[in-house]
Order: sequence, then structure tokens, then C-alpha cells
Amino acid sequence: MPPRLRRLACIVTSAAMLAGCVTTREARIGADDGTDACRQQVVALDSTGNFFGEDIIRGAAVGAAGGALLGGLIAAASGGRGGNIAAGAAIGAVAGGVTGGTVGYLQARQQQASDQASLNRSIAGDLAAENAQLDRTQLAFDQLMACRVGVARTIRADLSGGRVARPQAEAAMSTLRARAQRDMQLAQTINGRISERGAQFDTAFDTVAPEAKRQAMAGAQVGRVVPVAARTDIALKLRPDPASPEIARVNPRERVNLQPASGGYTLVETSGGLRGYAPTSAFPEARNLGTRPDAATANEGDVRSLAASNIRRRENFSESVGNAQRLVEGQGFELAAG
Repeated sequence: MPPRLRRLACIVTSAAMLAGCVTTREARIGADDGTDACRQQVVALDSTGNFFGEDIIRGAAVGAAGGALLGGLIAAASGGRGGNIAAGAAIGAVAGGVTGGTVGYLQARQQQASDQASLNRSIAGDLAAENAQLDRTQLAFDQLMACRVGVARTIRADLSGGRVARPQAEAAMSTLRARAQRDMQLAQTINGRISERGAQFDTAFDTVAPEAKRQAMAGAQVGRVVPVAARTDIALKLRPDPASPEIARVNPRERVNLQPASGGYTLVETSGGLRGYAPTSAFPEARNLGTRPDAATANEGDVRSLAASNIRRRENFSESVGNAQRLVEGQGFELAAG
């Protein structure tokens, strides 16, 4: 590689690295003082957030840097010299900046594709990888919330059993609440980055799978909100999944609102605004509510079903973060809860 082009590569690579290394793990999740029972789960969630640049997070800065390098390389490969290479880099930077926006991903894939079939295949491959990452992030978040809720139960049990005095229990719960609030900041940051990437995919869906959004939302509004009184003590889960953590319980005769959900579950909202999921069988009134689509594994290589499942996965994660936020802001981490 010519010295000038090599220098250009170094410059843009450094810019990309700087754009991706703006925080440290300690800044995001705090230092490990050895007292957090859920530290392993916090680290796992943080690691799935792509903060360290393991996976590309497309942004204007990184896109411009990569575009500048690509433009310069193309100009050089075409026999360009001096100003032509610089011009190529400048054009590439502009194109890269666009790539950082919502239309750039599609444009980049269109430029690489030889025909519509190859475009669909490349986007399907990206979606398969994205969906797998979303599943890992969802699992890590669920496990973290399960750990936090479990610690809260232990603190309450220790207090009620006389193993600790109230001042010690209050201090422990206060520390746990602060950690849970920091967890939510991390989860909201990850959710924001997922949404940014999702906006880029959504633009591509409008071209290669325009029916994906309709397919993803099909049935989402089926049924109506039904107010009922619980007949028995019912556990509420963070998500409509048997493996999802229990976040609260509904007492007998407690008034709640029911809405459609998926996977044999019903969305339950308490009078205090807490939302969780319970088996539909727990509420006879929920049988005619209808159902929402789930994020079942799509057919490999089918860009339409992959796109629809990607939308649902993003919505599911965002919803679970919102539900957990209500738990943290409400009575989920108070001694009086439960």
C-alpha cells in the first residue's frame, strides 16, 4: 500500500476506534467491590451491549471513517493520484456519514449486491446474526432481573425471620435499589442502541420486506382491555416465558387489567401500574382476549420472516425493560413489597 494511502488508513482507523471507545466497563457498571451478588449477571448484560466494539455499531462517525477509507481505496485502485485519492476519501466520508444514518445500511448492501436475490440473502444473514444477539441480550437481562428480585426476597425473608434488624435490612435494600437503578441505565442504553440499529433495518425492510412490519404487528391489537378481580394468588413474570423471572404477585380479589399476550400468557397490569405476565389459564376472562404474535425462530434465509421476528424481538426487549423500570420505580425493591 502506498505511504499516503497507508497514512489515510491509519487516520480513519484511529477515528473509528476513538468513536467506539468512549466509556469503560467500570464507568458503565461501577467498580467490583465484591459485595454484589449479581455482579456476574451485570457483566454478562454489559458484554452483550457491544460497548467494546466486538460488533459494528453503525454511526455517522464510524461510517464516515470507514467511508473515507473505502473511498480512498477505490480511488487508488482506479489509478487515482493525489487529489483524486483525497477526493475519493472525501466522497467516501460523505457516503459513510449517510451509512451512519437510517438509509446507509440499505445503500451499502445494495451497492454490494449483484441482484435482488443476493441483496435479500445478505440482509437475511445480517438479521439472523442480529436476532441471535437480541436473544443473548434478552436472556442476560432476564437473568439479571431474576437475580435482583431474588436478592430482594432474601432481604425481606431475613427481616421477617429475625435474622437481621430493620436498619440493616433497610440499608441492604437501599444498596440493592441503587444497583437496580444502575442496571436500568445500562439496559436503557442498550435498548437505545438496539433501536438505532433497528431504524436502519426498518429502512431496509421497506424495500426488501415491506410486509414485515404488518406481519410483526398482526394480532397485536386483538382483543380488548378487560378489568377483572383475581381469584387466587397469581405470580407475574417479566416476560411471557416460563423461564422469565417472577417480578410480583397478584393477591386474591385484587383488581387488575388484562390484555392480549403470546405463548399462552396474558399481560396483567395492576392498579399501581406494574405490568407482568401470567398464564392465560389463571384468568377465565382472558380466554377471548386474542393473542399477540411471538418472536418464534424464523425460517433461515427467509428475509420476510426474519424481519418480522427482528421487529418483535426488539419490541419484546424494549417492553421488558419498561416493565422492569416500573418495578424499580415502584415497590419492587422496598421492604414493604411482597
